[in-house]
Amino acid sequence: MFVDKATITVKAGDGGNGCCSFHREKFVPRGGPDGGDGGAGGNVILEATNSEQSLVSLIYNRHYQARNGEQGKGSNMHGRKAQDIILKVPVGTVITDRTTGELIADMEENGKQVTVAVGGRGGRGNPRFATNTNRAPREWEPGEPGEERELNLELKTIADVGLVGYPNAGKSTLLRAVSAARPKVAPYPFTTLHPVVGVIEYPDYSRLTVADIPGLIEGAHDNVGLGHAFLKHIERTVVLAYVLDMGGVDGRLPWDDLAHLREELELYMKGLSKRPALVVANKMDLPGAAENLELLRAELASEPIEIVPASAASGEIGELKEKLRAMVEERKKSPFDF
Repeated sequence: MFVDKATITVKAGDGGNGCCSFHREKFVPRGGPDGGDGGAGGNVILEATNSEQSLVSLIYNRHYQARNGEQGKGSNMHGRKAQDIILKVPVGTVITDRTTGELIADMEENGKQVTVAVGGRGGRGNPRFATNTNRAPREWEPGEPGEERELNLELKTIADVGLVGYPNAGKSTLLRAVSAARPKVAPYPFTTLHPVVGVIEYPDYSRLTVADIPGLIEGAHDNVGLGHAFLKHIERTVVLAYVLDMGGVDGRLPWDDLAHLREELELYMKGLSKRPALVVANKMDLPGAAENLELLRAELASEPIEIVPASAASGEIGELKEKLRAMVEERKKSPFDF
């Protein structure tokens, strides 16, 4: 099951209480205060990992609490600090405070850790209050409470290439053709209900990640259908690949599809349609596809966008993998913001 939104409550551990104690030993009069400090409570930490692709593990248990610090004891024995708890989230998870709306962290890198709830400080034992005039203090401090927060987690897929297209354009079949991913393929629209990420491997052992984004329809920017649920996964991709049905199976023209897809992306997020892209002219094995390809080239003659003919169903993808690699490498040469 793919889950890209979750709300959880996290509670850090409370600090342990300080101790009020006095040293007692035979033949040692006025032993003095020897109460230990309390230990700090455990933190709650979120860690980004590539081994998770969904937030599904966080929806069955929505409450996470770290242990409390141990209390101080006599003989200057300090309480032990409680162990932190670490929750794994997929790379690309955005963490916000549900109450204030504050952005806490964007987990865009594998291994990144963020402390979302800080454990309470341990209380001081009575030796901490000793002075020249008060050599037998009976004061001690209770431990401070740990931080508690309610968090919203939203996963936005991070991939080098995002496959964008209408339902039934052949995106899943194309992902199968270029990678080892095996998304569901069927002859009806909306076969893909959540993003699927595949990996393209090259002979020199370099890799590209490719995300199969569920099909878009007109009005997606207004959240028609599952518009925002799909579009948010395109935000993080480095390069876009518009997958067009050149056979016009659903009665649409490929150049119209491209115009509508660009419009939906731009209306959803300004500048998204201007991201480096190429066009995958898919289903070239269908009748009428060759004629539509020439018409598409004529429509885009004034634009510096590359068109790559392909037939994903038969595994004929031409130089698509090499062209995608070159575009991603060029894009990554200079810093950019998603």
